[in-house]
Amino acid sequence: MTNADLPVIHRLDRLLFPDNAWSEEMLAGELADQPRTRHYVVAETSGGEIVGYAGLAAAGGQADVQTIGVRADRRKGGIGAALLTALLDEAVRRNSEAVFLEVRADNDAAHRLYERFGFDRVGIRKRYYQPSDVDAIVMCRKLRDRPPMGFTRPEGADGEKRRLT
Repeated sequence: MTNADLPVIHRLDRLLFPDNAWSEEMLAGELADQPRTRHYVVAETSGGEIVGYAGLAAAGGQADVQTIGVRADRRKGGIGAALLTALLDEAVRRNSEAVFLEVRADNDAAHRLYERFGFDRVGIRKRYYQPSDVDAIVMCRKLRDRPPMGFTRPEGADGEKRRLT
């Protein structure tokens, strides 16, 4: 995604998320952090028409899906899956341990997509989406295990390392 895409993305965001659409300034702020902590992509038709977009924030070993949107008339064609794949690939490139996201509790299609990609429900944010008063389901997909934390004692008489707790 580039700054030239912002007017189209903003219009699409308002159509898809009327109660929670980002302003063009917010979108520009996200792009300003690209590629340092952000990664935004668009899905285009062969004629160059933008039909979807997605964004990732990644820092400190953690990534967060900021947004995914696909034009209503282009859904169920694999665009959402392709966008999510691009974000997960970027999170891996950035050595993220996990990817988190929030999804509206009433968005069953998105829940199915995220679960298909290995995301697990880890929490609920009550009344997160305003003014509609809809809960957000917090989901997470681990990308790699954390290294062991703490200290390890020298090997014991039996040759095994012991971990301090």
